[in-house]
Amino acid sequence: MTDCLFCRIIRKELPSTIVHEDSEVIAFKDIHPKAPTHLLFVPKEHIESVLTLTENTKEVPSMLIWKAKEFAAAHGIPGYKLTFHCGREGGQIVDHLHLHLMAEQKV
Repeated sequence: MTDCLFCRIIRKELPSTIVHEDSEVIAFKDIHPKAPTHLLFVPKEHIESVLTLTENTKEVPSMLIWKAKEFAAAHGIPGYKLTFHCGREGGQIVDHLHLHLMAEQKV
């Protein structure tokens, strides 16, 4: 699937407040923030969920965690929460793997 909401944001077809982008990931502000800083780290490769990871994609979640850690360090965020939602029963709304970074410090 390449027409999901996040794929369209990656292709810049939909507006978003992008805070980081490189060859592997895009990070942008959540439109319904649950904390003063609420960012989504999204792999550019479409992967539906943690539930659909394969042998070939099993490293993607750790890459997202690393990118979020590096972002937080670069922006002086001393503490934060990282969350993956897995499937509808786990609270996942968009069917594209993503990592939430939430912090009380505003970026």
